Amino acid sequence: MLSNVLVVALLSTSLVNATIPNAMSGGRPTPPKIPAPKRNMTSPNGTALPPITEVYYFDQLIDHNNPDLGTFQQRYWMSWEFYEPGGPIILTTPGESNADGFEGYLTNVTINGMIAQQQSGAAVLIEHRFFGYSNPYDNLNEQSLELLTIQQAIDDLVFFAQTADLPMPGGDQVKPDQAPWILIGGSYAGAFLFPGALTSWTMLNKPGVFFAGYSSSGVVEAITDYYGYFTAIREYMPQNCSSDVQAVIAYLDRIDQQGDEDAIQGLKNSFGLGSLTRTDDFASALRQILFSWQDLQPNVGPGAKFFDFCDALEVKDGVSASATGWGLDYAIYAWGNFFQATYYSSLCGNEDAELCLGTSNASQAYYTDVSINNSDRSWMWFVCNQVGFYQVGPPQGQPAIVSRILRPVYDESRCVSMFPNKFSTPPTPSVGDTNTDYGGWGVQINRLFFANGLRDPWREATVSAEALNKAGTDTQPIYEGDGFHCSDLSTESGMLDESIGYVQMAALGYMRTWLAEWSG
Repeated sequence: MLSNVLVVALLSTSLVNATIPNAMSGGRPTPPKIPAPKRNMTSPNGTALPPITEVYYFDQLIDHNNPDLGTFQQRYWMSWEFYEPGGPIILTTPGESNADGFEGYLTNVTINGMIAQQQSGAAVLIEHRFFGYSNPYDNLNEQSLELLTIQQAIDDLVFFAQTADLPMPGGDQVKPDQAPWILIGGSYAGAFLFPGALTSWTMLNKPGVFFAGYSSSGVVEAITDYYGYFTAIREYMPQNCSSDVQAVIAYLDRIDQQGDEDAIQGLKNSFGLGSLTRTDDFASALRQILFSWQDLQPNVGPGAKFFDFCDALEVKDGVSASATGWGLDYAIYAWGNFFQATYYSSLCGNEDAELCLGTSNASQAYYTDVSINNSDRSWMWFVCNQVGFYQVGPPQGQPAIVSRILRPVYDESRCVSMFPNKFSTPPTPSVGDTNTDYGGWGVQINRLFFANGLRDPWREATVSAEALNKAGTDTQPIYEGDGFHCSDLSTESGMLDESIGYVQMAALGYMRTWLAEWSG
């Protein structure tokens, strides 16, 4: 458990993941928003600090390969509540999201602030290029997005660290050769594309800039056919629910393989989706509820969307099914009823099923909206070009809670609809190059702490992937708690779950040891 001294300023918080803004968006490896404590902040000498919601702007290079193109205004936030001269600068980005609402990562309700408090450091939050309002251009068309790459994002972090004069006393004298910088990320930002991944990829690609790193749920291995997303969900969801979901999916796959159009239409009708013209769109609609698993955290219990779904399938007349579930017929009835009566409106509102869940109409706004602050579009650019992560059905012979009808080409076809000036046929993302360039599962970096969760659907892309069996070392520790996606980023999660608290205490210990070695 966490010491009371460390969390003296902690107020009650809860993890809040951004909801999926469109039914076709799928699950993104995004760290959770963590509300900041509602209190006035002061520096160690008692000076009142600006509110942590105050936005600062950095002149970031539009193209690090062509500085002559000029700069754009990159937004960032910071707090020096615990800072004393000589302390570290702790930098994080929420990755593939607008950074508004992530200010909690500047405080000790998160691992960032816990490290800052322990080490007398300052915390900085920077918005990722092409997300939120940190955009080199006023649109997200294909020509603009050519500058949205892993390498440009890495170079952003490095250029910021090496040149920014931070708006705090002595903030012009804390460059990486003057003070230790710690890079922290969760999910994409931890390795790269997900702040957790970005941490790993940056430290490998630009060694020596960041003295230490912390990667939470970092998806370091880019994977096109990412059926592993559903592995942790299947293993840790209620087993009666898993059994019945598997029964429905096996039935869908069987009648599709047999070409039984009447049975397929009947199954669609059971879910109120008889108007969907494509069977793969129907299969995709059935996986939508599973993405809500990523919203779960240790402080989430009954009433969560995922648990409501499983209760609808497994509680009949006040009695819960055994681990084997109620069987196919009741599962179709119960899941279909839940989808129509409860879930559809939260997914699609009043929209027609074909408009909301169909993928044939490339003229709908989901594909054509090129305005900035459209995180779906920016994220899809990464997906289509460099990382894949298509959440599809597993190979034959493995248990399936998602239909095998869904193969990467299904989601790759959306790249053509969204970026017709870039792709004329479904593209294969360059995951091989990504993993070669940035280390993937084979990454070896000194002073990089990996934290992962057993229940995380992104686990199989992290260094804690089950088949990888990668061992940690004293210079690159790997710790795994019983949490969900990025649970270890939250101080509250460590107080609620002893295994997560253990991971956090281990990280603080390593940071203390490593920073004692810094000599400038």
